[in-house]
Amino acid sequence: MLGVMDNLLNERLLGIPMATSGDVDVYSGVARLSGRIWAREVRPAGKSCSTAVLINHPTSNFLGHYLLDSLAETGVAAVGMCTRYVGNDSTLMLENCVLDVDAAVKHLRRDYDHVVLLGNSGGGELSPLFQGQAENPTITGYPGGGGPDLTKAGLEPADAVILLNAHPSRAMIRTLWLDPSIVDEDRPFDRDPALDMFNPQNGPPYSDEFVTAYRAGQRRRAEKITAWVKAKMTEVNQRFDGALNDLPFVVHGTTADLRSLDGSIDPSDRPLGKTLWGRPDVSNYMPTSLAHFSSLRSWLSQWSLADTNGGAHNLRSVSVPILILHGTADEAVPPVHVQDFISNITHDDWEYHQLPGVTHYFEGKHDLFGPVAKQMHQWLDEHNLV
Repeated sequence: MLGVMDNLLNERLLGIPMATSGDVDVYSGVARLSGRIWAREVRPAGKSCSTAVLINHPTSNFLGHYLLDSLAETGVAAVGMCTRYVGNDSTLMLENCVLDVDAAVKHLRRDYDHVVLLGNSGGGELSPLFQGQAENPTITGYPGGGGPDLTKAGLEPADAVILLNAHPSRAMIRTLWLDPSIVDEDRPFDRDPALDMFNPQNGPPYSDEFVTAYRAGQRRRAEKITAWVKAKMTEVNQRFDGALNDLPFVVHGTTADLRSLDGSIDPSDRPLGKTLWGRPDVSNYMPTSLAHFSSLRSWLSQWSLADTNGGAHNLRSVSVPILILHGTADEAVPPVHVQDFISNITHDDWEYHQLPGVTHYFEGKHDLFGPVAKQMHQWLDEHNLV
């Protein structure tokens, strides 16, 4: 036990055993060889509870997730987990993240009758991917070869899935945010003015013709990077006789989403002129924004639309109840992404609720943490999961 919070909630750090990949995919030997992932459990003090809500994301550190306390106050155990790739997605393999979620689910099953997945943001890709593979395993390795055979992993499914401000696929948002005006990967400031969303002559607002050309340009650039990645993988393997199977590289221009400047595209209540990292033209080159650094294999696993195993289609294999909550002012997840989820649900036991005025991180809306947690608890209660 790490401590008692206001005499109402208890918290503890969970060291969860997991199977390492055998690859040097995490630079720290301490982390890589520990055989542990980490999670923070917050639960009511002095009370029994039968349900654990596992908040997950492929790379974010959810030990301090904003809903942990509020969920625990409703009477469930709230668990914020980290995968082995916490804080660094440059070598992230989604298939290994599935194994990490499985390790957490099995660990929690020792103490709780029910385990519920809460996929927040990028967890909206990971939770359906895990649950779909746990119910109907089909993946036998990484998109680029090697990796775990999930059909033989004995994945243990959760009892329900909650998606909060969630996007269906890192590859989808990577493509929709990729700057098509960068024509030379080695010269990030040489830009094609005809495809430059920051060129005032193009907008905003942007014409239908420009949007069509822009989206096509994004696809071309993404596919060009993927083709380069596959060729480079072959070269690396040949050069090192298989001893080296990966290589790092940089992608510039990663937050050039037309929707950040034009509210008429996929309309919502989102604020314009900002991304999750600030001004679009600045965050477009910012090292700490999404997917600037990648390895060859990681690109295929998480960023390539043609190759990734992630995506909303994984919900087709999910039979458990599904709850979707989405902030109408989410600047990273437009309503069209919610429809991607809904169109792939194959049963009738699902609900979708909007959170009016809520941004991706609930900025200025922290007073809603409690009501949102109670809404989740009520839904779980209706499904006899608390």
